[in-house]
Amino acid sequence: MKKTLEQAFALASPRIVPRGTTWLSTLIHTAVVAAWLLLFARAFFLHGVVAWSTGIAYVIYDTLLLAFVTWKSLPLMRRVPPLEPDYDRRTLPDMGVIVASHNEAAVLPVTIAALLRQVHGPAQIVIADDGSTDQTHSLLTERFGLTAPAEGTLSAPSALHPNLFWLRMPHGGKARALNAAITLMTTKTVMTVDADTLLDDDATYAMRAAFASDAKLVAAAGILVPVCGKSASGRVLQWFQTYEYMRNFIARFAWMRADSLLLVSGAFASFKREALLDVGGFDPQCLVEDYELIHRLRRHSVDHGLGWDVRVIGNAHAHTDAPDNLASFLRQRRRWFAGFLQTQYWNRDMTGNPRYGMLGMLMLPVKALDTMQPIYGLTAFGLLLAFLLGGHGAIVASIFGVIGVKTAIDLAFYLWSIHLYRRWTGTRSRAGMGMAMLAAIAEPFTFQLLRHLGAALGWLHFLRGGRSWGVQRRTGLIARDDA
Repeated sequence: MKKTLEQAFALASPRIVPRGTTWLSTLIHTAVVAAWLLLFARAFFLHGVVAWSTGIAYVIYDTLLLAFVTWKSLPLMRRVPPLEPDYDRRTLPDMGVIVASHNEAAVLPVTIAALLRQVHGPAQIVIADDGSTDQTHSLLTERFGLTAPAEGTLSAPSALHPNLFWLRMPHGGKARALNAAITLMTTKTVMTVDADTLLDDDATYAMRAAFASDAKLVAAAGILVPVCGKSASGRVLQWFQTYEYMRNFIARFAWMRADSLLLVSGAFASFKREALLDVGGFDPQCLVEDYELIHRLRRHSVDHGLGWDVRVIGNAHAHTDAPDNLASFLRQRRRWFAGFLQTQYWNRDMTGNPRYGMLGMLMLPVKALDTMQPIYGLTAFGLLLAFLLGGHGAIVASIFGVIGVKTAIDLAFYLWSIHLYRRWTGTRSRAGMGMAMLAAIAEPFTFQLLRHLGAALGWLHFLRGGRSWGVQRRTGLIARDDA
């Protein structure tokens, strides 16, 4: 049954407040900070490589994570069967796609065109217009045959494309636009697609097939490939981010196998609609509403004994616009990390809580360590510079010995990840082994430091209570479309 406009706005209203904590969660988070203070202090009292204890701790932690991901990703050594082209369409759940958009007229044509090309495509495509003031209105009316609806209501179907609809909302943020669309749609499953994301032609089909094969599946992540602009900085950032995304999706597979997957990118993700309604939709307060939502889905599943599943779907692919300059990159990573800290704080009672199984006892304690990982990394780099400038040649030589071993480990993991990624996704990416080796060597003192800097800015944003996303300039998909 369709929800009323009042119900749509009720779902879109803020409601999430920080929960209480437990003694074990407090102990875990306190220990992470205390360990950093202790290890940092050792630099002023010890000699030799142990004076770089902060860096050694960082290296050990990161290496253990790589070992865990390698172990859990071993099943990908068996070639994953391709998506069946003749899957019985009668068994596929219907799907609606929501494209949340605020002043995205420059990229919307690319995104909508890809959605209209979908194999066994969506029953509904809703452009959730979050108070756009650019050329979105004329684009949707003149190019896509839509008639502007009253605010808060779905338009009539497009005169050109019968599954295309327009939802106009007053500007209130992405989460509110998504929530309003969810309440007004009628399909069993919904997919969220950012306005700067280009789906492969069978992406919605792959997602529908995944939901058809797993009755417990409530949230599914697709595979994203970053696309940057063609500037020099864009090419460099795309080079590093391509390998970063590949490694991250292999890690998501590993955490999925541990029943602990939390990261489902809202740029390309699918959900059971009723499950979203049950937990109250996306949270407008959070800077990373997609990440926070999975915590509530997991919590609701445990609270009600539902056994819900969250997966990453290897044969559902899309390209997404990624930052092509330093300022945009740092803004993005600042928001991501500040939102991660928000979510970790709001759900701190789950950390170390056996009630939540592997999620509570393994994944969230790891995330507690991740809150301080950029601080460990930047401190380690700062100490290295201090030893280098201070003339501590013996210490520096020992440190570079440790870094050399870690680089070799990272290189092995880079190559392993690319090999598995290709087998799993069935793609022959442009990411070659030779360039991967070069990236593995260059990353520790370049891209990795930028990631840590963006995360450190996220700490400041979180502590100040920042809620602003910042404006991102779109260049990747436009460049791709014009190519």
